[in-house]
Amino acid sequence: MLLPEIERQQGLGKELVFRGDAAFAKPEIYEALERRGVKYAIRLPANDSLLRNIEELLTRPVGRPSHKPVVWYKGFLYQAASWKTARRVVAKVEFHAGELFPRVGFIVTNLEMPNRAVVRFYNKRGTAEQRIKEGKQAVKMTRLSCHRFRCNEVRLALSLLAYNLDNLWRRLALPRPIEKYSLTSLQQRLVKTGGRLVKHARYYWLLLAEGHLNRRRFGAVLGRIALLPVPTG
Repeated sequence: MLLPEIERQQGLGKELVFRGDAAFAKPEIYEALERRGVKYAIRLPANDSLLRNIEELLTRPVGRPSHKPVVWYKGFLYQAASWKTARRVVAKVEFHAGELFPRVGFIVTNLEMPNRAVVRFYNKRGTAEQRIKEGKQAVKMTRLSCHRFRCNEVRLALSLLAYNLDNLWRRLALPRPIEKYSLTSLQQRLVKTGGRLVKHARYYWLLLAEGHLNRRRFGAVLGRIALLPVPTG
């Protein structure tokens, strides 16, 4: 499924960059991506040969340990026995207070970026996985229990529409203190809140329980929505 999707996106004129975990650390995947001109950053499982290349970084710094992690990066060329050519590998070594051994990670890449930038790019893979997790928990987009394919397709489309609406609400309408909340937290703290609508002769009162959704925050959300441009055409 990976290569057909890459070819489809390239047919649309898009430039692709691929990042993946250690499950994609296979020479045939590297070669296929390189033949198609795709840049990549893929996690590489550690082994003795890789550790020997960063042996000088594995010694804990002398002196009182820092409360903040001590992080070192190193890039080098490496060729495994199953590879036809050498490739660039970026290593990241972290020393954390209270931990006896360092945390070590390796990334094989063909990106033309500094070592630290390669690691930061790869770490954004976790952000993508978090978005998938949000979709599963907040809008139940994997709940496809119908017997017919078409029904499950419609359910998935509705779940994706709900996710996109929730994400637009988070990005465009929420005040800064809560704009980083996950969709699940927003549902539990802002949407699923107790309330009562009181009708009078000339007006209505909407009474909401003040927990996370207080009057000031509710007004800020409404104010941001009012400032959004109205679509035309």
